[in-house]
Amino acid sequence: MNYYILNYKLADNYLQDRGQYRAEHLGMAKEAAEKGKLVLGGALYEPADEAYLIFRSENEQTATAFAKNDPYVKNGLIKEWKVRKWNAVVGSRIEG
Repeated sequence: MNYYILNYKLADNYLQDRGQYRAEHLGMAKEAAEKGKLVLGGALYEPADEAYLIFRSENEQTATAFAKNDPYVKNGLIKEWKVRKWNAVVGSRIEG
């Protein structure tokens, strides 16, 4: 298994407008976490200008599919996103 980081660049209106999409977004995140695909996720604090979601999967498609279906992305709360493979080497879930 590999790790992939989904990086979101948040729109200026993110905090003001996320409420109407938050339940659906968090539902997607919780479902991915329950399936063991999403390891950790959240936005940076002050300023809330970026968010990171760490996925564990065979390839980047899991993270890419999440972003493409995320209501935050679909409704313009994310101005840019990208997925990058993360070569994690230390931590509680890293397997040799």
